[in-house]
Amino acid sequence: MTPQVMATGRRLGYRARMQQIQPVGTQLREWRQRRRLSQLDLASHAEVSTRHLSCLETGRALPSREMVLRLADRLEVPLRERNRLLTAAGYAPLYREHALADPEMRVPAQAVQLVLASHEPFPALAVDRHWTMLASNRMVPLLLQGLPEALTAAPLNVLRLSLHPDGLAPRIVNLPQWRAHLLHRLRHQVAASGDPVLAALAEELRGYPVPGGEPIEPVLPDGHVYVPLQLHTPVGVLGFISTVTVFGTPTDITLSELALETFFAADESTARALRSLAETLR
Repeated sequence: MTPQVMATGRRLGYRARMQQIQPVGTQLREWRQRRRLSQLDLASHAEVSTRHLSCLETGRALPSREMVLRLADRLEVPLRERNRLLTAAGYAPLYREHALADPEMRVPAQAVQLVLASHEPFPALAVDRHWTMLASNRMVPLLLQGLPEALTAAPLNVLRLSLHPDGLAPRIVNLPQWRAHLLHRLRHQVAASGDPVLAALAEELRGYPVPGGEPIEPVLPDGHVYVPLQLHTPVGVLGFISTVTVFGTPTDITLSELALETFFAADESTARALRSLAETLR
């Protein structure tokens, strides 16, 4: 293949990619509507005129790089999507994306491993924006023993594993409540991000069989503060309270999408059982 042919191929590929990207004004309008803001609300937050914002959304004016970033910040647009906005406006992407195994990610990767390991004897794991498990401490595999490899092999999706009838679902004592909690959380994540992969995952999970003929749509008890996870295990029924931690002010896409889910014992009997279970790891 000649250099001329290769160059032509690259140009055609670039044009094809650009044709798939929505205009920056269309994207801004969609993010504004997703955040349920009027043009007046956003213009006030971003300190621009409503007329100028209207011109940007309709394509009658192109935003500067600074304006794209300012509006994206006010709209709380994820870093990955901020790059798409910049590209659509004709600017180079600002935020880089590295795998956790890359040398540039050595320090944050070590921090993730430190948090996970320090949380033992309680389970903890790290997930990406699609709830794919990236790392876990040694307690997590102990709770997944006996599950089919098709669900536990990488890439392991935590939500699919939790609610699949061949996964953890039969072991969850309060499955209707836990299912409602997970679908409620996922529904809000889809609404906030507009991510089609998450939307497809939510539709898949809602289609899983529900024991006891419970409602298909998630229903949570009124005034609930948290929903515990009650899990059948070889050492008895364990109760967990989960928390989610994210990195503060990340500038890397991977870090901005990474979340650490840590589980705490909901009662003293669970804490004793987990400490006993952790002894098998020594």
